[in-house]
Amino acid sequence: MPPLILDLIYIVSAVLFVLGLKRLGSPATAREGNALAAGAMLLAVVATLLDRSIVSWEVIAAGLVAGAIIGAVLARTVKMTAMPQLVGVFNGFGGGASALVAAAELLRGAQADIPGGISAAIGILIGTVTFSGSFIAFGKLQGFITGRPVTYPLQRTGNLLLFVALLVAAGALVVGPGDPVALGILAGLAFLLGILLVIPIGGADMPVVISLLNSYSGLAAAAAGFVLGNPLLVLAGALVGAAGLILTRLMCRAMNRSLANVAFGAFGGGDATAVGSDEDRPVRRTTAEEAALLLAYASSVVIVPGYGLAVAQAQHEVKKLTDLLLARGVKVKFAIHPVAGRMPGHMNVLLAESDVPYDLLVDLDEINPEFPRTDVAVVVGANDVINPLARDPSSVIAGMPILDVDRARNAIVIKRSLSPGFAGIDNPIFYEERTLMLFADAREAMADLAREVKEI
Repeated sequence: MPPLILDLIYIVSAVLFVLGLKRLGSPATAREGNALAAGAMLLAVVATLLDRSIVSWEVIAAGLVAGAIIGAVLARTVKMTAMPQLVGVFNGFGGGASALVAAAELLRGAQADIPGGISAAIGILIGTVTFSGSFIAFGKLQGFITGRPVTYPLQRTGNLLLFVALLVAAGALVVGPGDPVALGILAGLAFLLGILLVIPIGGADMPVVISLLNSYSGLAAAAAGFVLGNPLLVLAGALVGAAGLILTRLMCRAMNRSLANVAFGAFGGGDATAVGSDEDRPVRRTTAEEAALLLAYASSVVIVPGYGLAVAQAQHEVKKLTDLLLARGVKVKFAIHPVAGRMPGHMNVLLAESDVPYDLLVDLDEINPEFPRTDVAVVVGANDVINPLARDPSSVIAGMPILDVDRARNAIVIKRSLSPGFAGIDNPIFYEERTLMLFADAREAMADLAREVKEI
């Protein structure tokens, strides 16, 4: 392929990547953005295959077919609640692939100079850390690794010494490129570092960790791009790295915590116990019939979706209830917290799946001033993001931006029990005079509410 044509194709791919990333910023355009980015990747792969000397077209074709089938199956079968785990797996494989590319280039002697050796060493280091760390994060979210922070004596000192050893191994690999012993030591130490960096972090913080590892996978891809001399791979990796860092910062800000606190705070064991219970603190229980009356004759309702809605797959029942209330002239909005669910945008995507109009979804900063004049706030499976203890300077979630559900005139909280959220602390909202607790599965509760409202 003529170099000019190849460069033009790479430029088109780069533009499509940028446009796709921009359109991923809104639920209304996210599907189109995803298609643009996928098309850019396909175009880049085809151009690269036409430009390079491919050893075996059969193997490449088999890989493309196998990858497409696996991707299609995962996209169709993985539940929304497991999306963070899927992203974690993708991050891990992306980082591992970048590390393998860099290692292969070193072993075949293509990077004999110092700059090439440095790029390859960085790719191996970041890619391998991303690979092992991502699968630890996957295990914590999936449940076969404890969600509690795993700490041990001299943990930070040990990690520091391990990092120094990694730098020494990387230096040896740069000085003697292609040395399989130095390469193996570097990869082994990086693999161990990835595990040790993630295992002490609690399950509640895994979405932040996955976002950070997503950034790492982009940086590893950019390093592999330098190794291969492929400018488009450098660009794509840089875009992923930058987007991941921005998302990580947004998530930390939404929890009012620093990245250092997430990484080293040992916070958020997923199996903490509640401070109080329904035995020692009375709550006002309600039924679907009573709650439906309150909703049907309200003038304004704000629905607050949370992880419980995603687990129960109740979005379609929520849409039915929303349509019934709107038909009665009730003003309905959805209050979206940045970290509701397990990933930013989790609730937006879930509600878009059931065709809830985008203009009904309102971000935290815009919806909070409306709660004092809201007749009923309906909380569906949310916990920490509505906990007023965030206003208490002594609380473990002090300063975390929350949805001001406790300032609404009435609140209906739909939960299976009074169990705490990932922060492991009780929620005073459950025991307030204006709060009605509807203990039920979110999907069943919303279906019952919709049926009762329809009959009124």
